[in-house]
Amino acid sequence: MSLTVGRNVSPGRDWPWISADVWAPCFGITVIAGLWWLAGAALQANPRLSAFAGFAPGAALKSLWQLIVSGDAWKASAPSLGRVLGGLAFAFALGAPLGFALGLYPLFEKAFQLPFQILRMVSPLSWMPIAILAFPSWDGAIVFLIAAAAIWPIVFATAAGVKRIDPAWLAVGRTLGGRPGGLLRRVIMPAVAPDVVTGLRLALGTAWIVLVPAEFLGVTSGLGYAINDARDTLSYDRLAALVLLIGVIGFLLDLVLARALKRLSWTPAA
Repeated sequence: MSLTVGRNVSPGRDWPWISADVWAPCFGITVIAGLWWLAGAALQANPRLSAFAGFAPGAALKSLWQLIVSGDAWKASAPSLGRVLGGLAFAFALGAPLGFALGLYPLFEKAFQLPFQILRMVSPLSWMPIAILAFPSWDGAIVFLIAAAAIWPIVFATAAGVKRIDPAWLAVGRTLGGRPGGLLRRVIMPAVAPDVVTGLRLALGTAWIVLVPAEFLGVTSGLGYAINDARDTLSYDRLAALVLLIGVIGFLLDLVLARALKRLSWTPAA
């Protein structure tokens, strides 16, 4: 028998399944699930609130599985995803150029910083009556509301990224004969890309939150419509399942942008 003397044992290295990256999220999920179970038990035990027992984990998870197996989860999610992506596309197409202009041109910033900040503070849902009048379809109105919510994180994150660019990079680019278009493509856009993706990530969170109340409009599809329908039919287990579905889809979308941000982030060499 041999003994190893003086070896430093690292549990996180030898047994990765007990590292903090694994057990900490599991612990957090367990705590939330336990609180959810206690809340469901309290609802079921109270005669006045027993009708809401469908919010309990067992009933909600069973209903979520039924939504997935039947395909209803995709039928409800697909229209919502299309609206969110459409709203984000319009917000990016308008917000990124405005952010570049704010960061590159001081006069433009002085002229529009104040009105942009005021508009940013307006709730996107406040535009709902205007959206209904301005667009011939409910889908168009919802995409407009999502774009109105998502544009400002993109604008200000892009502007902040442009302002953080080292002026020496631009000076070197001009010295090497770079024209404005070339500097924009080769210097400014790569440097600002992480900030733009960060703005998109913030915009996605805002858009995903605005989506459900926006879909309470006259549409007959989407996650917001499904939640409204479950509420009207008192199907609280289905309502809880839809809430879980919204959370999971939003998390996955955010994860995609987080991975993109990680790939684009870089540290300039000394």
